[in-house]
Amino acid sequence: MNISKLVATVLGIGYIRPGPGTWGSLVALPWGWLLHVIGGLPLLIAGIAVAFGAGWWATARMTAGHSDHDPSEIVIDEVVGQWIALLPLSYASWTMDMNILVMWPGWVSAFLLFRLFDIWKPLLVGWADRRGDPLGVMLDDVIAGVFALVGVILLAVIYHVYLFA
Repeated sequence: MNISKLVATVLGIGYIRPGPGTWGSLVALPWGWLLHVIGGLPLLIAGIAVAFGAGWWATARMTAGHSDHDPSEIVIDEVVGQWIALLPLSYASWTMDMNILVMWPGWVSAFLLFRLFDIWKPLLVGWADRRGDPLGVMLDDVIAGVFALVGVILLAVIYHVYLFA
């Protein structure tokens, strides 16, 4: 397997059936936790940037000359989007010097919201997906991750302001 396939399929995770996108999102969770534990919020942000660039490159290489612009085995985009959805948890943990795993409901919310927006493809997520190019493959998951990030923040506000006040 060449390097672009290893990157795009996240070391072959994208070949797991059924639901390779869900598997890609699941593997992103412990790797996101590891980045946060090693270097906090800054390393998670750097990881997102590096994975986005590498994913864009690998997706372009894997789809060149093929009619399918977004084959299901490409899951590096799910890793990027899932890490974006985890940013509020990393930020809270990093700024308050607390164990990020204490916020386990946020992890569940980030995962479920990201998968919802990635599958449903509302608004800008669908627009990016319809681009039909490697950048669109990456961007639809970035936007789904941002939508999930906003959802995680809103759920945290509801919990802390209205339910736990």
